[in-house]
Amino acid sequence: MKRWGVFAALFLTFDSQAAEHYPPISVDMPIKQVGEHSYYALGGAGMATDNEGFISNAGFVVTDAGVVLFDALGTPSLAWALRQRIREITDQPVVKVIVSHYHADHIYGLQVFEDEGAEILAPRGAYEYLESITAAERLDERRFSLDPWVNDDTRLVRPDLLIEEEHRFTLGGIGFRVNYLGSAHSDGDMTLYVERDRVLYSGDIIFEGRVPFVGDADTKRWLETLEALETDKLAALVPGHGPAARRPVEAIARTREYLAYLREVMGAAVEDFEDFATAYDEADWSRFERLPAFGAAHRRNAYQVFLSMEAEALGQ
Repeated sequence: MKRWGVFAALFLTFDSQAAEHYPPISVDMPIKQVGEHSYYALGGAGMATDNEGFISNAGFVVTDAGVVLFDALGTPSLAWALRQRIREITDQPVVKVIVSHYHADHIYGLQVFEDEGAEILAPRGAYEYLESITAAERLDERRFSLDPWVNDDTRLVRPDLLIEEEHRFTLGGIGFRVNYLGSAHSDGDMTLYVERDRVLYSGDIIFEGRVPFVGDADTKRWLETLEALETDKLAALVPGHGPAARRPVEAIARTREYLAYLREVMGAAVEDFEDFATAYDEADWSRFERLPAFGAAHRRNAYQVFLSMEAEALGQ
């Protein structure tokens, strides 16, 4: 609960000032409950700048000693709206934020919760991203494409604690397990398991109801991670995008099937010295083409996997 004691006395002032500071959103923000203590905000389907940037999920767990948040959405305005929705459920402060990975649609809202006094936990590699040209260029781009919700006052937030192995903690009598997965969907991925509710917040290693964004992911490691998660012990699984899965094994399987097929097709092309365009055009993508974001993301995903499998074949 670092800094909360300092901020508590000033919170009402902060609250009113922040409300003026963050341009309001016009999109709906449905809150879904998936366990006695576990909730999430359901983002819409689409690409990064669709739906005013509200295309990812954020989870939160309410305890008697404060709220644990999982991811912070893609703009400070969205995060501020989420904070108001949380306040409708509890008057407890947000004391911890677990960042699944450092992609823009999950981190640009962090400043709202840092200002409240929450402790920010992130996977190893976060500092390298924050200091990179990529991070600066992406923020500049979003200040244009998501104006006014991302603007000159939007800042990148450094975590307070880096995680590089399993991390357990208890808050308000509820046990939490942060699982560090290493390089999977991104350069560093984490999940959060709520022990009492048997709810897993997976971040972007699981996509429900849409084509995943592969980006620079290590798809081999990603597949291994998904295989390890296929279990029937979960009550609910909240992915990084799309609705929660009450049948978690099936949700995991769908993402795994997509990645496995990409690797199968592109791996065969690399092995046969076939060029990407030919391999892509000859493949049967029909089982995925009706999913949201297929047109925008799929060909790019396939090309990324093609390049990565070339590198694998060369032992790089």
